[in-house]
Amino acid sequence: MIDIISIIGLLVSLIAIIGGQLLEGGHIGSLLQTTAFLIVLGGTSGAIMLQSSPEVFLRGMKMLKLVFQPPKLDARGLIRDVLNWSQIARKGGLLALEPLITDQQHGRFANKGLQMLVDGAEPEMLREALELEIDAYDEHYRQGAKVWEAAGGYSPTIGILGAVMGLIHVMENLSDPSKLGGGIAVAFVATIYGVGAANLLFLPIGNKLKSIIGQEVMLKYLLIDGLVAIANGENTRVIESKLQGYLI
Repeated sequence: MIDIISIIGLLVSLIAIIGGQLLEGGHIGSLLQTTAFLIVLGGTSGAIMLQSSPEVFLRGMKMLKLVFQPPKLDARGLIRDVLNWSQIARKGGLLALEPLITDQQHGRFANKGLQMLVDGAEPEMLREALELEIDAYDEHYRQGAKVWEAAGGYSPTIGILGAVMGLIHVMENLSDPSKLGGGIAVAFVATIYGVGAANLLFLPIGNKLKSIIGQEVMLKYLLIDGLVAIANGENTRVIESKLQGYLI
């Protein structure tokens, strides 16, 4: 499902900037500067490549699609399924859950938890094993999100670097007024690109990805609490009351 608010937010930002430029009597073309674009994009890309391993960099790039097409997170549906598992286990024992291991929609993590439950793992061992996997999952994907955060940190500085380069070009051509405009344009537009990209793209993308990861981790903890409660033989109503806390 497409995340409409992300698309609207991006469009609102662009319209506000371009609209402000036009209201002040400027031209859109004055914001289009190939040299400045190459300096900021190339410099920022090179910096984050230097600080990241190839795997982490590619992971961060692949995660971009989650901003506009996030995974479907259904806490209420998961709670319903956990309560159903609890009722099945109370009636037929933990082994009655075995047919459900590959017949549910909550992914490999839930499959692993159900399998451990059916195999008779102790509740604390079950929690420890699944929380260890959550920690690894969280670190794995937060590294990808940090790629975009890093881009947001480097981009303004690279923009300033582009501005300084443009001013150097101006100083070198003081005797030729026809070349001054190009250098000044690079100087100012590079700063706009650097600061704008950081605050309108890179940092929001990084924060959105961290938010999505946080929500997924929360659902995994919900699942753990449900499975441990089932392993402890808790009443279904007690489990429901406990898991409802995740919906606040």
